Amino acid sequence: MGETSLQTSDDPHSVQELEDLAFELRSKLLHLCGTYEGAVHIGGDLSAADIFTALYHYGLHVDPTDLRNPTRDRFVLSKGHAAVCMYIAMSMRGFFSYEGIVDTYGQLDSAYGMHPCKVQLPGVECSTGSLGHGLPIAVGMALSARGRGESHRVVCLLGDGETGEGSVWEAAMAARSNELGNLVAFVDRNRQMMTSFAEERVVFEPYPDKWAAFGWNVVHIDGHDMAQLVGAIDALPPTSAERPTVVICETVKGKGVDFMEHNLAWHAGSLGAADLERAMTALQASRERESV
Repeated sequence: MGETSLQTSDDPHSVQELEDLAFELRSKLLHLCGTYEGAVHIGGDLSAADIFTALYHYGLHVDPTDLRNPTRDRFVLSKGHAAVCMYIAMSMRGFFSYEGIVDTYGQLDSAYGMHPCKVQLPGVECSTGSLGHGLPIAVGMALSARGRGESHRVVCLLGDGETGEGSVWEAAMAARSNELGNLVAFVDRNRQMMTSFAEERVVFEPYPDKWAAFGWNVVHIDGHDMAQLVGAIDALPPTSAERPTVVICETVKGKGVDFMEHNLAWHAGSLGAADLERAMTALQASRERESV
């Protein structure tokens, strides 16, 4: 048990392409936040953008033209309020159009709700939004796949705040007890909740040790370092392994937009024209700093 130490990817070209896609994803998120009349969960979307990019453009075995392929990986978004980030990542992968998201997001009967609905949107494996439920569902999916002799992965993205829910740890215990090496959890460890910083509500640390105590293979990375994300995906054990894997991704809520970073006011919000221009300028400046 304990943490796995990873080397970063030795393929800088593919990492650069993923970094470009993550920047595009954040840009499209901000654009939608500036056009949608209601509030967008922009803080947690921005913190998870690199994870979504790494999964949909590198890690997940999925085919937008063959949505029911039984060998496909299954993805469960447990932090369902980050749905729009998932929608945009999926659109960039070819599942549907970005314009459709912008035109109808959050409207009555739209396929692109503020939380994902599998009935409304093909390609979404699970309807989520009630926190703490995604990992238990993913455990059931992984257990079912194991029972049918299937070798695909089940991948679940959680927010760290929701891991204060007891249902998460019941699922973690069940996953190890059933030797679900085909299950991978990514945790968006941005250390913020809706109205407070996480450690003000629940003592999470030592966080990796908690997962290790439940028998999981633990990987701890910088969730904004694309090379580390790629390295974590490359280093995943085979689905026949006995232990599930958790990839704890240290992130920043509001990442890339300086006035949103670490700012509780930007759990959710909207952008007027002036703020949108300011946010896009900040995002571009952040990219230039990190590319030096």
